[in-house]
Amino acid sequence: MAQVGAGATPACASSSSSSSSSPSEDEVPLVALNYTARRRLGLFLNPRAPVASDWTSLAEELGYEYLEIKNFEGKPDPTGRLLEDWERRCSPEAPATVGRLRQVLRLLGRHDILTDLGPAIGQVPEMFDAFICYCQEDFHFVQEMIQELEQTEYKLKLCVFERDVLPGSCVWTITSELIEKRCKKMVVVVSDDYLNSDECDFQTKFALSLSPGARMKRLIPVKCRPMKKEFPSILRFITLCDYTNSSTKKWFWVRLAKSLLHP
Repeated sequence: MAQVGAGATPACASSSSSSSSSPSEDEVPLVALNYTARRRLGLFLNPRAPVASDWTSLAEELGYEYLEIKNFEGKPDPTGRLLEDWERRCSPEAPATVGRLRQVLRLLGRHDILTDLGPAIGQVPEMFDAFICYCQEDFHFVQEMIQELEQTEYKLKLCVFERDVLPGSCVWTITSELIEKRCKKMVVVVSDDYLNSDECDFQTKFALSLSPGARMKRLIPVKCRPMKKEFPSILRFITLCDYTNSSTKKWFWVRLAKSLLHP
């Protein structure tokens, strides 16, 4: 990684250091971003993708013109070159800071990058007690689950994709990150419609593929309504919480809550 221009860096850094000996995250100069974080940014932003904002979108938001952006094309690491140039051209009025980078990434919808880099760009990933795997047709049951498990004495923190994941994220990337690293357990809401959902199939198989010794993942299948189709074979070996069983329904939420609260 090339060094920042000798004259530009002190000018930008001084705007943050003069106001306080311990600047806030928004004031930390970009030069403080280490090599590992810059390399990870390049891995996310260098590939040109039609469905996600890449380094060219970042350059536009930072105020670069078309010809300036074209000049970075063909470089081995255009994201890295962009960041270096941004550091050189910054000013006290518009400093190149970690906070500004974080702000632009959020604006571009690249929450997967914010999650991956975490504290390196000033954001600690939010943690959850359970990831809820469900199809659209069963969302009414998920809403009841939120009421029974989050808004009661259990005070569990559930990860519900449509509520907790902001638009613009790469679906497969952020889902995998949530299941593997940010959710202690996973509740699979099973129904006939669940069997037709590619998203649910991916989420369930991904969670099952994780090493139990490494992550101690625990899947909890929940049958939310009567089924005409055969129960998924990959979940048959796991103890089921049956919401459709009238004889045990009054204990359903207590059992599910205790399963999620158990270490």
